[in-house]
Amino acid sequence: MNRRKFFKNGSLFAIGATLLNPFEGKANELDFDTLKKNKKAKNIIVIVSDGMSIGTLNMADIYLNRKTGIGSNWIQLYKDNKVTRALMDMASASSIVTDSAAASSSWGSGFRVKNGSLNVGVNGEEYIPIWQKFKKAGKMAGCVTTVPITHATPAGFCIASKSRNSQESIAEMYLDLKFDIMMGGGNNYFSSDSRKDKRDMYQKFSKNGFSVVKNKSEMLACDNSKPILGVFYNDGLTLFQRQRKQ
Repeated sequence: MNRRKFFKNGSLFAIGATLLNPFEGKANELDFDTLKKNKKAKNIIVIVSDGMSIGTLNMADIYLNRKTGIGSNWIQLYKDNKVTRALMDMASASSIVTDSAAASSSWGSGFRVKNGSLNVGVNGEEYIPIWQKFKKAGKMAGCVTTVPITHATPAGFCIASKSRNSQESIAEMYLDLKFDIMMGGGNNYFSSDSRKDKRDMYQKFSKNGFSVVKNKSEMLACDNSKPILGVFYNDGLTLFQRQRKQ
């Protein structure tokens, strides 16, 4: 897209205001916090868009406004004051560039860690991530992702490991933790055909009381009274694979 034409055809004032503060607008017209302050959340859903920032939301909103005349649902929620926002420092303890492991760990356990590690502090101390805390409190907990479920981003909410690359070991940790639902890619770390130690993790999960599913049909037909392990591709799922996987 031609940048000069893009800005020329749009409202510079509106765009500038959005870039400076995308959350202003109708926010002060509603008192959402007051309406909801006495209500207790039934479920907590954490949606993680790996690598996304406020700037990404701004640009998507501007693009949709120019292309369709309607902005993004995300920014509209802020404008209507239907969500509460907060910013979090997720910087790595070892680098100016934060990797997925350090970022997800700071969110998952609340502690800053070095790049490459998952909920393991700079002195080797292990922190308990939030999903384990939920399980210990008697709550149901699970993770659904488009990347391998052993990948650093989902794993940061679930386990502690010195290395994000120990994905075969992370798969074994999930067996013992027995989260209620784990779905995504990552067959390479569960299948005996791909694992270095040739262990059949699917068999072990089944023996440990899991419903193991590998496609959409099996997922819809599975016994959801048991914890579910769903692994749908060798690595991460591309958009095409997510659409066609049956």
